[in-house]
Amino acid sequence: MSKEKIYIFDTTLRDGAQTEGVDFTVSDKIKIAKNLNDIGVDYIEGGWPGANPIDTEYFNTPQKLDKSIFTAFGMTKKTGRSADNDPTLSPILNANTKAVCIVGKSWDFHVDVALGITKEENLTNIKETAKYFIRNKREFIFDAEHFFDGYKSNPTYALDCLKLAYNEGARWLVLCDTNGGTLPHEVGEIISKVSNSIPGKNLGIHAHNDTENAVSNSLTAILAGARQIQGTINGLGERCGNANLISIIPTLFLKKSFSEKFEVNINESKLKSLTDCSRMLDEILNRKSNKSLAYVGASAFSHKGGLHVSAVQKDPKTYEHIDPTLVGNHRNIIVSDQAGKSNILSRLEKYGIKIDSKDPKILKILEEVKDREFLGYSYDGADASFELLANRLLGKVSDYLNVESYSVTVEKSDKLNTNAEVVFLIDGKKIKCNGKGNGPVNALDNAIRENFSKVEKYYNFFSDLKLLDYKVRILNTGTEAITRVLIESTDKSGISWFTIGVSPNIIEASFEALIDSLDYKLFKEKAPANIKLNAE
Repeated sequence: MSKEKIYIFDTTLRDGAQTEGVDFTVSDKIKIAKNLNDIGVDYIEGGWPGANPIDTEYFNTPQKLDKSIFTAFGMTKKTGRSADNDPTLSPILNANTKAVCIVGKSWDFHVDVALGITKEENLTNIKETAKYFIRNKREFIFDAEHFFDGYKSNPTYALDCLKLAYNEGARWLVLCDTNGGTLPHEVGEIISKVSNSIPGKNLGIHAHNDTENAVSNSLTAILAGARQIQGTINGLGERCGNANLISIIPTLFLKKSFSEKFEVNINESKLKSLTDCSRMLDEILNRKSNKSLAYVGASAFSHKGGLHVSAVQKDPKTYEHIDPTLVGNHRNIIVSDQAGKSNILSRLEKYGIKIDSKDPKILKILEEVKDREFLGYSYDGADASFELLANRLLGKVSDYLNVESYSVTVEKSDKLNTNAEVVFLIDGKKIKCNGKGNGPVNALDNAIRENFSKVEKYYNFFSDLKLLDYKVRILNTGTEAITRVLIESTDKSGISWFTIGVSPNIIEASFEALIDSLDYKLFKEKAPANIKLNAE
């Protein structure tokens, strides 16, 4: 029996940007879209061209998407204007995306009160907007705003809004639970009725999470006949958020009630990218990941307590609904030394580090990690620092950058000047490196890398090194606050790595993360060791 296709439509770059405290930069959007494209979602909604400078610049930036359909968002034309002369539609068309997603009113109450136009005028706006984009060879997606409220109020009118767009050639009619107040049984009943008028293969669901039912409503919609799901990474979105695609996608793959009937265009091997995708967004937003997120949270497969741990060790299926590695996550036993050793062994295996499970060095690594986490380190998002730490304790990392001292000065007269000096001991010689920057970290980075021509031994290793991102998090409040710094770096390989530093002093935390990044680069390039001699 052939399976029916389910299409995944991601709205993180628009709906996610409506979250309180979230402001994506153009580079943020590019990074997120690349990640989503690599996973293989069907549609990526980039934002609203012409609505704000960020979205306008983003749509003017060439997109390298080979698996996903890049989509522009907008709203139906205004009453009293033709679609050809509506200034809000032309930027959407000029964005030259393959698809457009246009929102329009489908609740008669909103037509009367919010728009202040007649119901017939609203229908005309929907019809003419659909004709405009379809005539210009765009795949047309109609987001029926507040559809479920509208259907409950006036089912005939709500359906008329859909039918007009459908009859003009709309590919998708997306039913929006805009205020998140509809419950799963209502979603199932209404979509079943709507599918009597419009084929399910043209219906989608856009659910908000105000009753904590966005994922449930989305899955219910599929069972009732809809074939497109809109949502965001981690359920990001205004108020309580949107449907969480990071939960929905693995459910479609791994739960028989869906996997036996439906298929998605995403390659199953990409499921292992979901945990990294989830945490990538949190790093961009500089916020702590939600440990309790289904499938991908750090606690999603954590076990604590005698009976649970004993059962999991004998048969993981007892308390785990899937194998965590399928979604790129891992089991975390947090109750005993032996359990802790299992966790460390799992992480070492991830980095290709082979070690006997009875080797006492494993306990040494475990104790060191525990001590450091007590001080504020977190290695969930700093894999390079953890890999270095483990290999150092195993005696597998050479001594590279031996720092004797460093200093940073900030002066302001007519302008702000930041200078840094770092003194290294390399092969028994003192190497002084000086640099300027627009801030302490930039000055330190410039001091090290721009002056390393003095040290031919390591200079060539840093020629392609780039610092991509720098994030600071204050772990507690008061005058003795602890600062955690995370630095993202990359090189010509295109693979990025994260390093961490923790200190009451932000400069010290930053310098620690920076040196770890440089050491990791030297480690993975198998650079020669720093020979310890008496300094001249």
